[in-house]
Amino acid sequence: MKITILGAGAYAVALASIFHKNGNSVTLWSHDENEKKEIEKTRKSSKLKEYIIPKEINITSNLEESIKNANLIVIAVPAHAVEETTKKLSEHITKDSHILIATKGIENTTCSLMTNIIEKHINTNKIAVISGPTFATDIIKNSPLGLTLATTNNKTKTLIRSLIENSTVKLRTTKDIIGVQICGGIKNVMAIASGILEGMKVTDSTKALFLTEILNDIKDLIEELGGNKNTILSLAGFGDIILTCTSTNSRNFTYGKLIGEGKLKDAEDYAKNTTVEGLYTLESIKKLIERENIKKYIIELINGIITGTKDKKEILEFLIFK
Repeated sequence: MKITILGAGAYAVALASIFHKNGNSVTLWSHDENEKKEIEKTRKSSKLKEYIIPKEINITSNLEESIKNANLIVIAVPAHAVEETTKKLSEHITKDSHILIATKGIENTTCSLMTNIIEKHINTNKIAVISGPTFATDIIKNSPLGLTLATTNNKTKTLIRSLIENSTVKLRTTKDIIGVQICGGIKNVMAIASGILEGMKVTDSTKALFLTEILNDIKDLIEELGGNKNTILSLAGFGDIILTCTSTNSRNFTYGKLIGEGKLKDAEDYAKNTTVEGLYTLESIKKLIERENIKKYIIELINGIITGTKDKKEILEFLIFK
């Protein structure tokens, strides 16, 4: 099978390693010609330097060439780039290709889910979303891991399972495309708040209280936005939230920790030099819940702490008096 991955970041490369390990023909596409040349030269991504990209994995910056005869096209660019990438993709994609969205987040201007963006530009029902508790660095180590695959198309589900599952990768499937995407986006926002608590040096008991409260908040939000509240118990929900909200390998958690420690300049510099997806998604979630007239004070609180209009200690009051 031929698989094309749009994106050349750490997670894109990690996914490529799974597809390659399973004996598929894999192409990585980068929008940046200089990045493409550097990867071809070094066989490494600047985002995942510990992994040597096998010579069998093709690297290109030509979108039309990259997706030609592709059985599966994986969207793995940052959330803010999905709109532009999809517009370009729509000019060349054929009806035979299935689409797998690995990008997590909510579009900032329209507050659209990634599937909504794809469907706006491409007339297809061969769409799936993948999400779960996996760091790129763990994927390339062949660590046992699990992901949630969401799709309503049985042929798409069967194809993707055959391309991804192996002795170290497990997929659990669902039809709740909305819930999986809400979990994948908002967990980055909550990881910032969790990092803030870590930087404040709160006890493990307080951290456990926070995780329990946000799991319930996210469960309610999923239902309010049209998803299945039980998705909170999936790998895309509970699994990914626990991973992202407790690990120093999470960029969002690290950013929040700097704020919690009072190192605001360091946090600002970190956000400039590193992709902190939670900041982008926070703005999107805030707009979305305001538009839908949904009350979620934790979102307002996190935004206020980051913008400096609220004191970080208010998060402790929130946990007790919410």
